[in-house]
Amino acid sequence: MAGREGEGRRADGADGVDATWAQELLDHLRPSGRDVRKVVAWLADAAHADVALQDDTGALLAGTRTPLDEALVADITNGRIASAALQDHGRHLRLVRVDLPHPATAGVLAVTRPAPFDRRTADIVTHTAGVLELLLRARESAAAGQRLRRATSDLRLAILQLLMVEDTVSARRVAAGLWPGLLDTDTACVYVAESRPEDRDRLAEECLAATSEQALVVRCPAVDSHVIVVTPGEAAAAELRALVGGRPGTFLGGSARQSLAQTATAYGQAVSALAVAHFRPDKAAVYAERTHPERLMDPAALRDWAARVLRPLDALPHHTRAELLATVRLGLEFTAVNAAAVLGVSRNTVRARMERVEGLLGTDLSDLTVRAAVHLAMNTQAGLDQQPGGHGGADTRLADLLAGPALHTWAGELLRRLDSDTRNLRRTLRTWIAAGGNAERAAHLLGVHAQTVREHVRSAEPVLERQLLAGGSDLYEVVLAHLALGDLDQPALHGAKPGHPDAPVHG
Repeated sequence: MAGREGEGRRADGADGVDATWAQELLDHLRPSGRDVRKVVAWLADAAHADVALQDDTGALLAGTRTPLDEALVADITNGRIASAALQDHGRHLRLVRVDLPHPATAGVLAVTRPAPFDRRTADIVTHTAGVLELLLRARESAAAGQRLRRATSDLRLAILQLLMVEDTVSARRVAAGLWPGLLDTDTACVYVAESRPEDRDRLAEECLAATSEQALVVRCPAVDSHVIVVTPGEAAAAELRALVGGRPGTFLGGSARQSLAQTATAYGQAVSALAVAHFRPDKAAVYAERTHPERLMDPAALRDWAARVLRPLDALPHHTRAELLATVRLGLEFTAVNAAAVLGVSRNTVRARMERVEGLLGTDLSDLTVRAAVHLAMNTQAGLDQQPGGHGGADTRLADLLAGPALHTWAGELLRRLDSDTRNLRRTLRTWIAAGGNAERAAHLLGVHAQTVREHVRSAEPVLERQLLAGGSDLYEVVLAHLALGDLDQPALHGAKPGHPDAPVHG
């Protein structure tokens, strides 16, 4: 009953017929094959038999279930014998032990046919058992590798989410186990690479290779075409640019260098730069490469104004304040759904935090001018909170910050780009912003169709080199440009409390 070691390794059968079956069986080991069920089906056809592959619990793994002697099966799976051959009620059976991956120990390949087993058929069964073992081991190794890759990817995302809410201590602690030294830095840059969604996994692997795994590479949970890279080193920028330059349909946006606690701010900058990259021949852009309105304002006055706008949040515990600020910064950049995905919370949580900040600041975040002002205040405080306070006037208003000649020139040059279009894109854009970015309301005010409004706004994007319909930093810069030129009413902050510097003037 027991099988002999090395049995059935001849190339030809006892009847002298060439064993072409050997080549057919080897074909199942090619990368395009490697399917246990197909191998079992092939064996059934080659041996003119019913074939079953089951594990040590009797569970059928492939083939057609066959009644078997449980005691004999137990002897094989327990290792007492390696194989067995018997005749039972007109059936001829061959049972061969097949080692299985953990947690199972061994299984049985059972081949049942009405005719006796000749040497050729016995050879086929023996070799097929060996092929099945190889395939099962390879499948388990692949599954284990996939589980490891998934766990590693989840861990990278968890670290990013901790950085997004300024919990750098926990982020470093989590990273230290697998990537020692990765976050042993005070500052870092964030890059966002974009490709087609179906190419993103390969892009992520190439980003890991390009940065020699010395960067935090995360598949963005909110946008399925984005890969987020947090890197402390300077060399990664050149490597990522080279990577993008050699791939069609791939773009790269990078942030200015920020402290680790300001990863959320850096992420927003990278996404903003990514929008510009779409209009660049080298398909890459860095946030600092573009003139931004806050750089043209008096820094001391801007810092004091931002501190005053956000002062209602100062009484909150540090962790709560950081959590709210991080959430609102992302909520101002993206939809609630996308912000929730990046932070790893529900969209209702994002909305609740936004509403809480809205209540504390006493303002209306559905107003685009208010959103632009709060966005400016939050990013200013995030970028300057390590610097000493300025001596700006206590009554400095947003209008005062926007009144400087340099900023007025910047705003005029930016919006004048739209004047050459005969469709009056500038009027449409101004009306759309005043309507809170709502195409239907803007269309009603202009007396046109809502689709026309959307087309005009979309047409303005490449002219201004900014994404507008998606919202976020690009749109807020354009809003500030309108405010600087007096094309929009100044936003009401702190609930338009009487006497507050940012309260609108009536009468």
